[in-house]
Amino acid sequence: MTDDVDTTTITISTDDDETDEVTLPAGLIDLLAEGDQDAAETVGDITLLSFASRAHHIVHHGEGSDPELEAQEERIMNQFEERFGQTFAEATGHQH
Repeated sequence: MTDDVDTTTITISTDDDETDEVTLPAGLIDLLAEGDQDAAETVGDITLLSFASRAHHIVHHGEGSDPELEAQEERIMNQFEERFGQTFAEATGHQH
């Protein structure tokens, strides 16, 4: 049954020419898309959300952090706000 599910392969590339691919169910991408987003933008949004969430958890709920890690978390939170037009706290309802 799972072989009947259409998929979309997303290619990820970095500035230093490294690449990876992830294949996702196309219907799941469509379900998670906002409005008329294409697959790349949808996966980009979810990737940024995931990194912001993980960074928040490590810095605020982990076993401790350091100034460099806190700076990384601040940077991803700024990128989150630039992309989504609201803070991570506003988007998730998770305030500190």
